[in-house]
Amino acid sequence: MDISKIFENNEKWIQSKTENDPGYFENLAKGQKPDVLYIGCSDSRVTAEDLMGMQPGELFVHRNVANVVNAIDLNAQSVINYAVKYLEVNHVVVCGHYGCGGVKAAMEAKDLGILNPWLRNIRDVYRAHKDELNAIDDDHRRYDRLVELNVEEQAINVIKMAAVQSAIRKRGMQIHGWVFDIKSGKLVDLKIDFRKVLEGVMEIYRLED
Repeated sequence: MDISKIFENNEKWIQSKTENDPGYFENLAKGQKPDVLYIGCSDSRVTAEDLMGMQPGELFVHRNVANVVNAIDLNAQSVINYAVKYLEVNHVVVCGHYGCGGVKAAMEAKDLGILNPWLRNIRDVYRAHKDELNAIDDDHRRYDRLVELNVEEQAINVIKMAAVQSAIRKRGMQIHGWVFDIKSGKLVDLKIDFRKVLEGVMEIYRLED
């Protein structure tokens, strides 16, 4: 790829944004007030703003391999805390995708070096749901199901955070678990009842203000 093409694309993008709104970037520079925090996968095929039809300033984004929310990952924890406590987003979306390479790698018994500690988070999801997953004969369906269960477990990890619990109690912030189907382009709402999930984990993870 000719990197200079990126700067040509940038100029075209600027022109497309300012044709009908000359003050577009001036207004954008004034600050941000996104309503949604999107936690997704780093996969190059899954672009949050495009698949959600959102514009710059409308979405706060954190991406990593297989959309993992790890309690000792200061990057993810800082993003979530900032979005929830200071930007006061009203929705937190954990979005996985079918065909996720990170989830697939976690299903295989291979030594992947530096990736091993990261993929262990997903292998832990498999361990927690091994009875359900091992009962699925079709490898592809088992793979898809682990993608979905990983979304649910990472969303639960979001709920474990003090700032998130406070925002749910005080202003009704909502948590969502979605999967992007690359083959169709559709977003799939897993319709997880996170109010019920919250009740189930609060005995152990409740953190009061």
